Amino acid sequence: MEIVVTGSIAVDYIMSFPGRFRDYILANEDKISLSFLVDEMHRVRGGTAANIAYSLALLGERPRIMATAGEDFADYRRFLEASGVDTSALKSIDGVYTASFFVSTDIEQNQIATFYAGAMAYAGDLSFHDLADRPEWAIISPNDPRAMLRYPRECRELGIHYIYDPSQQIARMEAEALLDGLHGADILIVNDYEYELLKKKTGLDDETLRAEVRQALIVTRGPDGSTIWAEGRRWDLPVAVPKAEVDPTGVGDAYRAGLLKGLALGLPWPVCGRIGALAAAYVIEKPGPQSHHYTLDEFVRRYRETFGEDAFTEAMQA
Repeated sequence: MEIVVTGSIAVDYIMSFPGRFRDYILANEDKISLSFLVDEMHRVRGGTAANIAYSLALLGERPRIMATAGEDFADYRRFLEASGVDTSALKSIDGVYTASFFVSTDIEQNQIATFYAGAMAYAGDLSFHDLADRPEWAIISPNDPRAMLRYPRECRELGIHYIYDPSQQIARMEAEALLDGLHGADILIVNDYEYELLKKKTGLDDETLRAEVRQALIVTRGPDGSTIWAEGRRWDLPVAVPKAEVDPTGVGDAYRAGLLKGLALGLPWPVCGRIGALAAAYVIEKPGPQSHHYTLDEFVRRYRETFGEDAFTEAMQA
């Protein structure tokens, strides 16, 4: 299935804080002025679009990234192409650097992050109308606000099914822009905190949000798994227990890749969620969102060990 992935391309600086952030945030204080001394730092490849596309490629798809990166992107591009990602719709911008993501994680897996847009600021200049081939599905993940406003409209114009994934940009975007992205989306996916923030900013309640999307509303809940509302039903799905908890950065992106793999195979919603859960487990076991690797056979074997036989394992045997 032809899948276009939009979102950020970034270099991630991932740091580990050997304490709890909440121990240093004072209640009833109007100001925050904090500095955390971290134990470790890893500089790794990241960005929502690249993270999703990388895991999708591991799962046997050939996703196409539509995004912008900086003049320092050549080595990163070669890595993605060698991993099976189509970068033909990815544009490098001269004179600016690729976006940068700085995140610190405490011992409870809480994170404090900042993001420098860099070349991502040009993503709004790209268009689905310029693609040589029209994809069946697109995912619209955190990106430059202009791009996140433009892409849903173009998907509706062109009849492209799309997943709306505003995630970290909910805090930045206006309610009107969020509502426009929601309108006509086939799937809305956010984590539990973002879900509450989205309701607050848009003024929509649970029932109205579920009615706004065509197919499914999906809320990921960290160690508590995920919830899928679709076809008039609710499924509460568990996580795939990781072998180690090293770094949560990019876990949600891998879940989205697993979800897309399930959609590509035409599988039931709970199965799509379980594929996402296992894809996410691989990420948390390594530092950084693209440090993991597996063959498709290895993934299917671990899926069977974790969840047993179902429509996914049957489809992969066919």
